[in-house]
Amino acid sequence: MGLPADPRLGSDILGHPRGLAYLCVSEAWERFSYFGMQSLLVLYMTHQLLLPGHVEHVAGFAAFRAAIEQVTGPLSTLALASQIFGLYTGLVYLTPVIGGLLADRWFNRTTVVTIGALLMAMGHFLMAFETAFLAAMALLLMGVGCFKGNIASQVGELYDRGDLRRATAFQAFQFSITSAVIVSPLVCGTLGEKVGWHFGFGAAGIGMLIGLALYLHGRPWLPVPQRFTDGAVRASLSAGDWKAVGLLIALLPLVAGAMVGNQQMFNAFVVWGEANFDLRFLGYEMPVTWLLSFDAVISALCILASIAFWRAFARRWQEPDDLTKIAIGAAIMALAPLLLSMAGLRQQLTGQRISVGWGLAFEVVNEAGFAMLVPVALSFYSRVAPQALQGMSVAMFYVNSFLCNLVVGRLGGLLEQMPAARFWLMHAAIVGVSAALLVIVAYFMQPAVAARSSMATR
Repeated sequence: MGLPADPRLGSDILGHPRGLAYLCVSEAWERFSYFGMQSLLVLYMTHQLLLPGHVEHVAGFAAFRAAIEQVTGPLSTLALASQIFGLYTGLVYLTPVIGGLLADRWFNRTTVVTIGALLMAMGHFLMAFETAFLAAMALLLMGVGCFKGNIASQVGELYDRGDLRRATAFQAFQFSITSAVIVSPLVCGTLGEKVGWHFGFGAAGIGMLIGLALYLHGRPWLPVPQRFTDGAVRASLSAGDWKAVGLLIALLPLVAGAMVGNQQMFNAFVVWGEANFDLRFLGYEMPVTWLLSFDAVISALCILASIAFWRAFARRWQEPDDLTKIAIGAAIMALAPLLLSMAGLRQQLTGQRISVGWGLAFEVVNEAGFAMLVPVALSFYSRVAPQALQGMSVAMFYVNSFLCNLVVGRLGGLLEQMPAARFWLMHAAIVGVSAALLVIVAYFMQPAVAARSSMATR
């Protein structure tokens, strides 16, 4: 079953609906704002916000810290920053489930996306005031929840279920995100580290407003807003639909485990890299956040290489199913933290700063796997999910990042307690076990998924 005939979706750009371009550009600006803020978050907390003379100004922070330490025990400044990072970046990926439900049941995607963008812009601007830190984080959480899953689900709604362009569309969507991550640490990170933290956060807020303006301008070419009542949802779900939802839920912890090394990049990686990498570049001490921009360049190239590779592969052999691609991507990602473990061992033996090339090698291997895992997984969730639960089901994919970032925040606090070689080896083991389990799932579940996809295209 595809979308109802709609002439607004018929104008193609490079073989895809025009709406895809608007969704990609809007998402790029939203990710510019999000990753610009995230690239500064841990550094801002460890270098200023959580230090004496500043932390006392944050409204409600004493109670907030006490609640965290009730669970974790007393935390150092670095460990506390890592916990806050993990909670924030985890909840950012849980709230899209609520945003998806709001769009599916009560409002529509366009309305909820617009509300989300405005909330995010307000949150970024409030980051300029130390006292409003927790309020700003709350607004950002609600804003991303409304925005992220609902804009991604609109990508899938541009295509029939059996349309082979769907996976490529999500790779293009991921490429737009990656392009934003190239620019955001260079702009927001450099402003924050070299000019003032609040200049970086302010730039993120402006980026969000630009993204909203472009999204609203592209409304004539986007899918018709729909919502389903509770009764319509119940009536439209079959036993096969419920099994599909069960599979999507079961995959979440496995994908979360596979992403642990990747998600640590904005937390322990920048903190450890700042202390241990030789960051001199052409005689200039570059900000450590530039490593995140380099990573985004690598990620963009890896996504393009992945698209080209599978197209060439399909000309000679049968292309693997989505679950197999996801498992392959996870296996590649397991190798990346091993490189940092080797770098940590080298630093331990020499006692000197190590070449930033180790960090770049980690990024190359990690992004090679990421390019195969995340866009394909998004396409898989969009394709397998019941039509009546598209917004919630696509948003459900991001729950893996909620689980992952909770783990990442907890593990990041161990950086100052463990040798770096063992710290990164622990991450490689977690990713490796998850990859092995994904291989098993792909082997046993592929026939059932193929059968469901076949039925959806009839």
